[in-house]
Amino acid sequence: KTTFLNKLMNAPEMSKSLVIINEFGSIGLDHDLVAHSKEDDAVIEMANGCLCCTIKGDLQATLRNAPGRFAREGKTWFDRVVIETTGLADPAPIIQTIMADEKLVNRYRLAEIVTMVDGVNGSDTLDRQPEAVKQAAVADTILISKADLAEPDELAALRDRLRALNPTAPIRFHQSDSSDSASLLSQA
Repeated sequence: KTTFLNKLMNAPEMSKSLVIINEFGSIGLDHDLVAHSKEDDAVIEMANGCLCCTIKGDLQATLRNAPGRFAREGKTWFDRVVIETTGLADPAPIIQTIMADEKLVNRYRLAEIVTMVDGVNGSDTLDRQPEAVKQAAVADTILISKADLAEPDELAALRDRLRALNPTAPIRFHQSDSSDSASLLSQA
C-alpha cells in the first residue's frame, strides 16, 4: 500500500491532497515511508490504534479540524483527503464516521473506497482475516498488487474470489514496478 501511495501522491492530480495514515502498533513506520514531491503535501499520522475502533473519535476530530489546522495563509489548501488505513481495518465504522457526522458530511464527500489486495498473499489473508473480506466487499475499486509476482492461476482464482465478494467493483492489476498508479484510480 505504501509503495502505491507514494506513486499516487506524485501524480499531478494529487498535488493538493492531505494524507491521513493510520499507524497500528507501537512503532509507526508508514508515515516515514511516504515520500513527498511537493511542499503542499501534508501527512498526518494517527498512531493511537486502529481507525475502526480505538481512534474513531480522533479521525472525526482530525477531519473536522483539518481545514483550519492545516490552512495556508488562512485558506484551506487541500481539495482531497486520502485516508490510508491499516490492512486489518474494518471499513464500516470509518465510513460511518464520515457519513454520519453532519459537519463532516457538509465538508467532505466520500468519493471512492479503494481496497488493495496482495496478489501473492491475498487468498490467505481473505481466509484468515474477516476485515479483509469486508474491505473487498465494500470497495468501489479493488487493486491487486504484485500482479507480476503472482502465479497466473492463483491470480485468476483471487480475482474470481474478489468478484464473488464484490460483483460491481472494477478489479485492476498493479505491477510492482508500475509508475501509473493514478491512472488505475481514474479508470474507476
